[in-house]
Amino acid sequence: MSAFPNVVGGELVTAADRATRDVVNPATGVLIASVPEGSAADVERAVSAAAAAAASWGNATPGARAQVLLDLAELLDEHAEELAQLESANVGKPILLARSENPISADNLRFFAAAARNLEGPAAGEYIAGHTSMVRREPVGVVGQIAPWNYPLQMAVWKLGPALAAGNTVVLKPSELTPLSLLRFAALAAEHELVPPGVLNVISGDGVHVGAGIIAHPAVRMVSITGDVSTGKIVAKTASDTLKKVHLELGGKAPMIVFDDADIDAVVSAVRLGGYLNSGQDCTASSRILVAEAVYDELVAKLKPAVESLSVGDPASGESVEMGPVISAGQRERVEGFVARAVDAGARVLISGSAPSGNGSFVAPMVLGGVTQEAEIVQREVFGPVVTLQPFSDETQALAWANGVDYGLAASVWTRDVARALDATRRLQFGVVWINDHLPFASEMPHGGFKQSGYGKDMSVYAVQEYTQVKHVMISLD
Repeated sequence: MSAFPNVVGGELVTAADRATRDVVNPATGVLIASVPEGSAADVERAVSAAAAAAASWGNATPGARAQVLLDLAELLDEHAEELAQLESANVGKPILLARSENPISADNLRFFAAAARNLEGPAAGEYIAGHTSMVRREPVGVVGQIAPWNYPLQMAVWKLGPALAAGNTVVLKPSELTPLSLLRFAALAAEHELVPPGVLNVISGDGVHVGAGIIAHPAVRMVSITGDVSTGKIVAKTASDTLKKVHLELGGKAPMIVFDDADIDAVVSAVRLGGYLNSGQDCTASSRILVAEAVYDELVAKLKPAVESLSVGDPASGESVEMGPVISAGQRERVEGFVARAVDAGARVLISGSAPSGNGSFVAPMVLGGVTQEAEIVQREVFGPVVTLQPFSDETQALAWANGVDYGLAASVWTRDVARALDATRRLQFGVVWINDHLPFASEMPHGGFKQSGYGKDMSVYAVQEYTQVKHVMISLD
């Protein structure tokens, strides 16, 4: 069983008290690694290192910061297979999916390297007589970040990339469930001396001791977290004690609105991917299919073989595996509880695939029908391979149902009518809306939610701006 260190001040370190935590492969239940189990002392050590490096890194030229990000992208490319294998084993993620994420993350880093050299603001000018004004965008300082367990390296890159580009130093905590790929990436960066000491610090541990400690620390001036809504609310409340800047990417309940003129074969392909990618453990998963009554039966008929044919198993068994386990036995019980309560309330399991038995945390992919808009399984994020179908009678009802949840992260519209599609995108209360597709992202475009899906943007120049603070400088011409 391998041991993975933390990275603090450019050094590979154990926990301050040398405590460790075992990490489990969710497909087998087997222990695969040990990592430092952090405490308040580890938080203090990491924040101190970040604070000590803040002035020099904040004063580094945009070109110098960009070069560090380009070097990190090159490092990720060089070690992509190792990192993919780690993520596959730790998350229970199919190896082809794990491999596909690293080029995207490297592209994110290269984009942020370019963005570091291209921050913009209002033109300097004389806005009152006898004075010239200009606007500066400056780093916030020490930023605390918490990455989720479903995309541990990719979403860490979404956070550290814009933060470093803007001149901040970082204390980053991976999920205690899936810390391996991020800890290894940080260790490689430290071993190759790619990042100045103290600029990027990665410490593992649970949310109670390490996560809460980062959020509450008075020297941390901004916090960013990807997680569920309840955690986001706790973070916002805790951060308010020291009036920190807060960036939240929280849960989702993404609808796919399928109108009667949609390409049903394309919809089926999108559901097969978007509903079950990463075992449905994705905030943008197409978990709610709102379908016009006229094409409901056709969609169900075509979805059945598509879902039942999903290859579910241990990702280590080969590239043919399309869906692995959920992250833990507790998550499996949570998902199964949602389904059981939905069925008790009148829902029907229309389609169900298969899942292995044994020690792994597997859940069969399924489609539920007969659900009401008020049902728990429609209103709450399940975070598992469960998709619901709701037939709608007209466009007004479809949009009302789509918007009728607390979440507002992502949605998609399926129609050949351009005017209908554009009107729907205007009326949908979601931060990302696709037309005739579901899931693709681009480094240049922002990602973030409305309503209780959080606030702040990942990716794009908007993400870099999130990690800055604006200063007005006025000069008297007398």
